[in-house]
Amino acid sequence: MRNPPRPWPRLLPRSWAGRRLLIGAGQSAAVPALVFVLTEALPGDAATAFAGDDPDPRRIAVIRAAMHLDEPAPERFLHWLGQLSRGELGTSLVSGRPVGSVLLRGLPPTALLAALTVALLVPLSVSLGVLAAQREGGPLDRLVSTVTLAVHAVPEFALGVLLSTVLALRLGWLPPTAIGGIGADPAVLVLPVLVLLARPVGSISRLVRAGMIEALASPYVAQARRHGVSETRIRWAHALPGALAPATQQLARTVDWLLSGVVVVETLFVIPGLGTVLLDAVAARDVPVVQALALVFGLLTVGLNLGADLVARRLAPRSTAAA
Repeated sequence: MRNPPRPWPRLLPRSWAGRRLLIGAGQSAAVPALVFVLTEALPGDAATAFAGDDPDPRRIAVIRAAMHLDEPAPERFLHWLGQLSRGELGTSLVSGRPVGSVLLRGLPPTALLAALTVALLVPLSVSLGVLAAQREGGPLDRLVSTVTLAVHAVPEFALGVLLSTVLALRLGWLPPTAIGGIGADPAVLVLPVLVLLARPVGSISRLVRAGMIEALASPYVAQARRHGVSETRIRWAHALPGALAPATQQLARTVDWLLSGVVVVETLFVIPGLGTVLLDAVAARDVPVVQALALVFGLLTVGLNLGADLVARRLAPRSTAAA
């Protein structure tokens, strides 16, 4: 009698978290290749930008050779991967400085904007969602839903222009730009943070509201009420964790969205952050800086979504949203 064939070894981890981590690792490995392909698709290059409005083909060829832009794309990609493996991001084609120092120069304003926005976003959106769910169908619920929906529909640039015109130029309550520097007057951060907060507060608070309404109507909340548990404890300790599962994933997408929103905000309010660095690099076709920023943003996106899925799975193990 022949022995039954041996089963193939299991290639994927058995746990959901292990499979999700493996997918995240694959996405992280694919980010550099995708970034390189997309930056290669940009029209023109730094040599063309340096050559001026009426470029001489021979001068462009000399500049391209000096910048090693005449090498084949696969060779430049392997060279870039070698730099990344050594922890190097390359050298700026415009300034000749290491790309890491260029990014570090623009990081503090962007990090400060993002940190302030997230620090205010979480308690504000959760509180609005819980209050609206607690008074479902009432005047407060309708007011919160109407205002958040209306603000969410306004683009960041239009909202920034509106707030700057009314609060800064007409009323004179706040400075309109950060030309003098953030350290000189911290009030310059108020308008940018308001613009960055406006849309995500609406989306996250509506998710929290919907999740709280569903959780408050669930059997385990009814059982807690039958056992005499206080409404405050039911609301914050029993219903809220389940309602936060989809909101956690939306928060990760919001932080990812902040990376693009901050480009608009920094340009509008003249804040010298990573958004300004990116725009200057694209205008000058400074490919190493563009690649480094795209790589950082891409890896941050993968990491944020991975963390959000793990947290959402922890908050709601039976939820299919994080599966």
